Amino acid sequence: MPDQDVDIINADVTVFAETNYRSQLKRFGIKENDRCNHMYVIGKTGTGKSTLLENLVIQDLKKNKGLALIDPHGDMVERILNFVPSWRVNDVIYFNPADVNYPIGFNVMEVKNEAEKHLVSSGLISVFKKLWSDSWGPRLEYVLRNCILALLENEGSTLLGIMKLLVDRDYRARIVRHVRDPIVKNFWEEEFAKYPERFQAQAISPIQNKVGQFLSSSLIRNILGQVKSSFDLSDIMKTNKILLMNLSKGRIGEDASALLGAMMVTKLQLTAMERINMPESERENFYLYVDEFQNFATDSFADILSEARKYKLCLILAHQYLEQVEEKLRAAIFGNVGTLITFRLGSLDAEIIARELYPTFSAQDILKLDKYQIYLKLSIDGTISEPFSAVTLQPSYEGGNQSVIKKVSRERYSVLKTIIEDKIERWSHNNTSTFEAVARVGIKSREADRVQEAEYEEMPPSLRAAPALTAALITRNRETTQKKPQKSAETLEKITHAEKEAQKSKLPKKAVSAPVGVDPNQTIRL
Repeated sequence: MPDQDVDIINADVTVFAETNYRSQLKRFGIKENDRCNHMYVIGKTGTGKSTLLENLVIQDLKKNKGLALIDPHGDMVERILNFVPSWRVNDVIYFNPADVNYPIGFNVMEVKNEAEKHLVSSGLISVFKKLWSDSWGPRLEYVLRNCILALLENEGSTLLGIMKLLVDRDYRARIVRHVRDPIVKNFWEEEFAKYPERFQAQAISPIQNKVGQFLSSSLIRNILGQVKSSFDLSDIMKTNKILLMNLSKGRIGEDASALLGAMMVTKLQLTAMERINMPESERENFYLYVDEFQNFATDSFADILSEARKYKLCLILAHQYLEQVEEKLRAAIFGNVGTLITFRLGSLDAEIIARELYPTFSAQDILKLDKYQIYLKLSIDGTISEPFSAVTLQPSYEGGNQSVIKKVSRERYSVLKTIIEDKIERWSHNNTSTFEAVARVGIKSREADRVQEAEYEEMPPSLRAAPALTAALITRNRETTQKKPQKSAETLEKITHAEKEAQKSKLPKKAVSAPVGVDPNQTIRL
């Protein structure tokens, strides 16, 4: 147990509790370096876990630290928004999938180099395997992996391409044409193409059912179907930004919450691993808070626990009871976590956790803990302390910036729903253009999206309902504006001269062509 009170403004220490030491209450905390040995928090509902996490997050916010918070309930994120200091409002990326009219783009298929492709593929396979563990099989994994690897070799691909790759021969041919990996190319050209029709249907049916289950939801489709992610995780880590994910299961559904959360954890892991190319002295701590982490923990999560420290990705994991966690991951937690904190538990969990606190505390002691009371082992300068008791501190409410943060984040990182849906609709029905043309449609800059969004807002409300019609009107208005200057006096003079010549020769008047690029019959009937 620390032998002196901790100065709460000490930038190197995060204070979170107080303990009775020599008949005096002493506040204490954990040093920044020790936090990268990870923190594990367990306790029943209503015992004070969220309050502890909030206290840690709030101090990170005030110290200008970079962090990500993944919250499957949504309540904690909403409260945290009220604690963001005014000088950090512009650092916040508020990721709320339930804001369906302004979806944030999150393309998990974005890669920066060749080496990253197989890492992303393996990460996504781990996510899908966790979500579909009850029906996972080697053939499903084999075909799905080749789908993902083929799409990763084509810039501008998203997860939406999986479905199209399986059923659209023309699209498949365009994708495979760009594949350089000989193994993947051979699968599509020599193996899959020669499957008997019945066997091919059997091979793709499970993937269609499972991937289609997610992508049939416009909420998920409008997020994962955007070619360009709204944010750069490398930049978030490097510049100490704040990523707050409201994955409320009650608002977006349990499956959608698990999918997005698991994908974000996977991408954060891969992004942290990119720091291997950065001198260790330049790597700053980035704090990843995951509440109910078992919802998002894939097979690779054990690797994160063992390797994240070297990349300065510091994990703070919380959940309610051990039965939620598989044995392999449980062993990885107890083997790699530096700080263990327990609130009150049920009898079965108390027996297991008591082994970690033996001989200081027993299972009966854990069962009797009051709200906000904890037993813990604390990492101090890399050494794990003897177990001791404490009471967690309450964060002070400072309130004020929630609505401002949501507005600023929406303006910076979201795109109007109708614009995204129109892009996806055009992509899904485009079977004749080359893949590069399809990609260019999706890779439109965010600045262009803003222009289109502004044009949309100027339209009468009655015309905003249909995405395809809205886009057609915007396109027509833009083309008309651009073409008007082309109807110069010289052009009109040529048309008039042609008409006069036709009259002089008393021949039937020929159809007069409009200037190139202008369709005189282009009309949109409302």
